[in-house]
Amino acid sequence: MRIRPKSREVLIAVGFFAVGMLIYQLRLDLVFGGDDRPTAIGTRLVILAVACVGTMLRRSAPMIALVLATAAGVMDLTRGLSLPVIMVFIDVLFVVSLDGPRRLHRTLIGVVAVATLGLTLTVAVLGDWRESLYAGLQMFSLVCVPVWWATNIRQHRESAEQVARIAELDRRAAVDAERNRMARDLHDVIAGHLSAIAIQSEAVLSMPADSETVRTVLKSVRENSVRSLAEMRTMIDVLRADEPVDEPVTVRLADAGRLVDSARAGGLEVRFAMDDVDGLPVAVDLAAYRILQEALTNALKHGSSASVRVERQVRRLVVVVRNVARETAAGSGTGLVSMAERAHAVGGTFSAGRQGGDWLVRAELPL
Repeated sequence: MRIRPKSREVLIAVGFFAVGMLIYQLRLDLVFGGDDRPTAIGTRLVILAVACVGTMLRRSAPMIALVLATAAGVMDLTRGLSLPVIMVFIDVLFVVSLDGPRRLHRTLIGVVAVATLGLTLTVAVLGDWRESLYAGLQMFSLVCVPVWWATNIRQHRESAEQVARIAELDRRAAVDAERNRMARDLHDVIAGHLSAIAIQSEAVLSMPADSETVRTVLKSVRENSVRSLAEMRTMIDVLRADEPVDEPVTVRLADAGRLVDSARAGGLEVRFAMDDVDGLPVAVDLAAYRILQEALTNALKHGSSASVRVERQVRRLVVVVRNVARETAAGSGTGLVSMAERAHAVGGTFSAGRQGGDWLVRAELPL
């Protein structure tokens, strides 16, 4: 059975009081001072009861609990400090230092330090230095040790909470990054193929029904549709996998000829030149293919002709797509952002913009 916090505090206070009564009855209570138990045991129990009330309030009202426990300790000290009151006072002081408000905790550290030092110096001035040393040690053990112990635990707990908070922030950042990557991949996989299908279908509608070109365009439409579905199915399989895996490379830059053929089938005049791209790093290979795919899609939408150059240098792979824009069309900008993210993800650079009457896309990916 789970005990509620308030009930638990009441049980602890009752337990302290019961143990204190037993200690008083066995006459094991007096720590130092005069012995007035035969005449004042009732007063002792009243003082203990005040301290136990502080125990019940140590978490819900820490300031009041600290005042009650301190008052009980001072009243008990005038009659000779007893063990039950010391037990309750140390418990309240420890819990308030551990779970109390941050400002109260800082104030308590200063008050305890000043009180200990003040008592030691006062006894040294008024009495013998040996007595001051004894009084300082007593004050340190009764007051400083609980606060110091609670402070250490509190610091460790706060450090653990900070680590957990940082881990949660890292998890959220990883989730956001994964969502952005998925959005970019879905855009690259679907938008390129579907844009080509839409443009090629429009071209078919404007051609004579018996034109041989119709068959070529419809063949390209079918290839784009099948390829788009295959890549989307592969991505869904990855998302369903129990273990996280890297993005599967279903396309390679060596297959860039298919992209060029698809663009040509849509009516875009393409001049294409590419160096040997075998053996590229996997990430660079995929990034270059996606950048080229998006750039050709944009050229097909907004241009009449384009030139593609893929140059493999010693330390980098350069992808350049230049097209003559037939009109000034403002898109959503998602494609440019996706290409830039692809390039930056592998440590490369990306630029896109007008150069004279042309639109130039350039990506440099490190090898």
